[in-house]
Amino acid sequence: MTNPRFDVVGIGNAIVDVLTQTDDAFLDREGLAKGAMTLVDEAQAAAIYDKAGPAMECSGGSAANTIAVMAGLGAKCAFAGKVRNDAFGRIFTHDIRSLGVHFDTAPAEDGPATANCLVLVTPDAQRTMLTYLGASIHLKPADVDLDVIKDAKVTYLEGYLWDPEDAKQAFRAAAQAARAAGREVALSLSDPFCVDRHRADFLDLIEGHVDILFANEAEIKALYQVDDFDAALDKVKGHCKVAALTRSEKGSVVVSGGETVAVTAAPVSQVIDTTGAGDAYAAGFLYGYTRDGGLATCARMGGIAAAEVIAQIGARPETDLKAAMALKLRTWDAAD
Repeated sequence: MTNPRFDVVGIGNAIVDVLTQTDDAFLDREGLAKGAMTLVDEAQAAAIYDKAGPAMECSGGSAANTIAVMAGLGAKCAFAGKVRNDAFGRIFTHDIRSLGVHFDTAPAEDGPATANCLVLVTPDAQRTMLTYLGASIHLKPADVDLDVIKDAKVTYLEGYLWDPEDAKQAFRAAAQAARAAGREVALSLSDPFCVDRHRADFLDLIEGHVDILFANEAEIKALYQVDDFDAALDKVKGHCKVAALTRSEKGSVVVSGGETVAVTAAPVSQVIDTTGAGDAYAAGFLYGYTRDGGLATCARMGGIAAAEVIAQIGARPETDLKAAMALKLRTWDAAD
């Protein structure tokens, strides 16, 4: 097998995150539920955006966040996601490429606008999100470069994008191309509501196409329709090569074959914002995994990446993650 060009290629929703500071009075005036994520249409998104204050805009979306964090660690990454040839589409493209990520999905010339998520941050650090999915859910099989898939150690699929039929076909084509090339496939379950909508499909995908499964405690229990984490853990064993299951402050549990590894959560001075914690965990884990790290090391790297993200506002570390990772791993090893 030839040496792959990329460590990981992600496939997911291409969303521009628009972060702006606001106050409770603004939320009340606009009738917005504080701390909630609400799906909106293009007109609603534009109306609130026009009324909001100065904003910071960057590429976003679950799998895109994972890929961006991996790139920050020094991994070679690619991403496939659909934008339109508009202002937000150009922002997404420039931002993700500026991180060193290979992104060459052709933008749509018509149809829905580029997806965006307006993130309204109040002084108490709560985030109220208005998400317009736009062009992102119109990813088609032709938008995924199978040569890139074949040239990546791992193809990482975002569960959020499983709703549209074209996106499902793109996922399946990518997974088949990866397996045919002797590469591996990872899947994030993304959200318990995604699991409830697509349980049968996800179970089939995990059984036949997925090597590495990422899920939090709520998602894995929803997948197997059980109330107990240990029961879900028993059910997932043997259904994929590796299952990495996060448990918030309890750390994470990784199962592979007959091996089960439990790792405590990385210390956090203060939890500011948990948005993107799962995305960052997957990034740290896959960074270790693509460098042949052991399960415990991969889980620790995932935990450290997640800890860095939840100690700030935003889904991507503002600190030098590579340096923080090296320091915290040494500290962790010394403690053991």
